Amino acid sequence: MSSKSALSRRTFLRGVGLSGAMVRIGLPALEAMFNSSGTAYAAAKSLGADGNIESRFVLWFNGNGILERFWIPREAGHEYRMTACLSPLAPFRDDIHVITGLDNPAARMPGPGNDHHRSMSGLVSGTSFTGRGAGAPSIDQVIASEIGNESRFRSLQIGVCQESLGESIQRNLSWADRDRPLPPEMIPQRLFDRLFGTKDEDWIQQKKSVLDAVQDDAQSLKHNLGRQDQNRLDEYLTSLRDLERSIVSLPPEYRQVVERPPEGGDLKDWPRIAKLQTDLMVHALASHQTRVASYMLTKCQGTSRFPWLGHTARRHHGYTHGDVETPQGQRVLRDINRWHVEEFAYLLAKLKSIPEGNGTLLDHTCLMFVHEHAEANAHKNSGLAVIAAGGAGDLKRGLHTKTTGTVGDLYLTLASEVMKTRIDKFPSASKKLNWIV
Repeated sequence: MSSKSALSRRTFLRGVGLSGAMVRIGLPALEAMFNSSGTAYAAAKSLGADGNIESRFVLWFNGNGILERFWIPREAGHEYRMTACLSPLAPFRDDIHVITGLDNPAARMPGPGNDHHRSMSGLVSGTSFTGRGAGAPSIDQVIASEIGNESRFRSLQIGVCQESLGESIQRNLSWADRDRPLPPEMIPQRLFDRLFGTKDEDWIQQKKSVLDAVQDDAQSLKHNLGRQDQNRLDEYLTSLRDLERSIVSLPPEYRQVVERPPEGGDLKDWPRIAKLQTDLMVHALASHQTRVASYMLTKCQGTSRFPWLGHTARRHHGYTHGDVETPQGQRVLRDINRWHVEEFAYLLAKLKSIPEGNGTLLDHTCLMFVHEHAEANAHKNSGLAVIAAGGAGDLKRGLHTKTTGTVGDLYLTLASEVMKTRIDKFPSASKKLNWIV
């Protein structure tokens, strides 16, 4: 190893890396934490651990479904052609698995709510909408119950676009249990404070950086690191400071949630917020503050406008039902769906840029990109299209698979075969899709 001494994995677990008054900054994976081949933690035996690099799980969502014509590839297998909407993922072709044809049977059960309510509950929990919320824990929380207890945060819930029709099932992606939502944090300043533990007025006013509080600890740590790890630590802290500056530069109105903006109101620059929230989530995953996260780019039955795309005549839900059958209407939805994929591609790029052991953070993460519907205009609950990404658990990548089965079947397979948990059942699941691994 190029480092001076091996570091315990406890150095970066539970957010204990660099500490100062009211501040804790977890560390990314450094070479000194691994054996010479980068396949296991160097200090695992002394900690009574198996030495394996922990897998992470991310449930990633945008609302209102897709336009299948521009989203779903016609060809199956490894030689499929990227569609207009999937084109931002071209650089990550070997890191993703496009899966189409899944069913969401719980969404068709009779009961309260509209198609969006029922679809969302079925999508995340495999159960029917109760009239108040999801009927059972969401898949991210099922997985968190197995793997989340050794990290500082059992799971993180993160959101971006705030506008929706406002009911709990539309606003929340994660559910601890029946009718028990776990609201996403949608304010970057608050998420930053939660991750790095600062509430001091000096930092709120940005008279100081959180890095000032851990400067002595950082210098002490660097003396025990080899040159490459020293450079990696410097890069990590620099990226954290850049993120801190970006969050500070946000206008004051970004510090509040407005779920129902006035008609014609000037909406926020959601791509800017999306990237900040993604950066914060990646910091949390890289420093092992959490192993499970959910990320809600837009809401179920979301009502955002898209001024950065030049589309402001309607809100998102309105576009899915407005002029969708016209060429212009289809182009608008194509642009919106492609923006969703662009933000997912940004997340993959961030994960892939972070070395970890003999691979990258992306190699040790399983991500699921889902929507509440298949074809948005028809509120379809069959033929769902999802994207699995990352290399955790030897997840197969680089292909498009047309399949049958349910979202529950997929989740059960991911939980047991990819994330290696003891989970052996999930609502709406009757089999495993073992071709995933």
